[in-house]
Amino acid sequence: MAEEPRRCDLLVIGAGPGGGSAALHASRLGLSTLIVEADPEVGTPVHCGECLSDLAVKNLELEIPDHVKALDVKGIRIIFPGGESKLLTEPGYVLEKHLFEQWLVEEAVNLGAELHLSHRVTKMERIFNSENQFSNWRIEGKGNEFPIECSAVIDASGVSGAASKLLDMGTEVEVIAGFQYELNDVPNDGYLDFYLWPKYSPHGYVWMIPKEGERANVGLVTTDKKGAIRYLNSFIEDTYLKGKPTVNPPWRKDGMKIKPFGGTIPISGPRSTTTGDGLILVGDAAGFTSPLFEGGSHLALWSGREAAHVIAKAMAKGDLSQANLKPYESAWKSTFPPYHKILRGKEALYNLSDSEMEAMAKCLPEELGNMGPLQKLGIGFKILFRKPTLLFKRIISVLLSFGYSRAKHFGW
Repeated sequence: MAEEPRRCDLLVIGAGPGGGSAALHASRLGLSTLIVEADPEVGTPVHCGECLSDLAVKNLELEIPDHVKALDVKGIRIIFPGGESKLLTEPGYVLEKHLFEQWLVEEAVNLGAELHLSHRVTKMERIFNSENQFSNWRIEGKGNEFPIECSAVIDASGVSGAASKLLDMGTEVEVIAGFQYELNDVPNDGYLDFYLWPKYSPHGYVWMIPKEGERANVGLVTTDKKGAIRYLNSFIEDTYLKGKPTVNPPWRKDGMKIKPFGGTIPISGPRSTTTGDGLILVGDAAGFTSPLFEGGSHLALWSGREAAHVIAKAMAKGDLSQANLKPYESAWKSTFPPYHKILRGKEALYNLSDSEMEAMAKCLPEELGNMGPLQKLGIGFKILFRKPTLLFKRIISVLLSFGYSRAKHFGW
């Protein structure tokens, strides 16, 4: 342990996309910034499908270098039971996620931020002045740099991260299990394939995310955590992916048995509290993922940037109280997709049987990305005419949720 506490303006916990974005923007704003990452390397192991829409990149004003891109893609193909497929055309990128996160953090370090790996936070204590007003943080943990004293903390350490474990941050977040393999010899036509097929992923979906060199991330999310790997293996065995060899990811040791890799994803929307005295939660730590397709990178990057700007302004005023950090919550609530509507549509979608999903799919247009309100209403009537029982399954909510989850609403 350090004899004297390290001191800085801002401590960022976690070096994923949210933490990297926060550190980068805080450093640009002149804040002395420390980043602590529990793992021994930034970006590994990989926990997600690794894709990001082009519109997200433009919204975030990022200039992503070519070496972190695994493939330029045209959009998403949604495949329903029976094989019916529809397109949601939104160009974007599949990333080499570990390289992307490393690049973000390197950009922050080049501007003066410090990165400390294998540093895990175990205690967070607020210090108050004689007038019982928040003064600063004292952070303790495992790693040579602790204890750390800082004016503010941005927690980007994931859904089960530091603040959620050590502090009272309001509502619990519902999570879903995600697992994937990286496979070789998988042909692609530039679309991400999302399979809404309950047989293979109850209350979730399966994905095939192509990468350069005929590699592909093939995985799923499901509420049935115990059966997740079995469902994923069954999907591969039953499809054109059978027999495709697995790639040994660069962060796995030679000879290690290939197993699915993944993580835990928040699916119930944001926490009721995402700020506190001297504290802002970003990304998965705040519960920020698009509830239908669980996309979280865009939300994490955006929230990290916004958190850095709000903290810098509050620090300039000399007031880091929760009340003075509320602009952060106002910003994401006015910018992010309507979570309650997406969750309502998602619940209705997952209450459909295979045959009902198939009937719905046959009534949808080939392109899902440009459906206006009247067209959705017309499709709803068409579906109800074909299968009247869907009237009681809130099919209109399902159609609306597809639109709300598009990339322009921070979807994938």
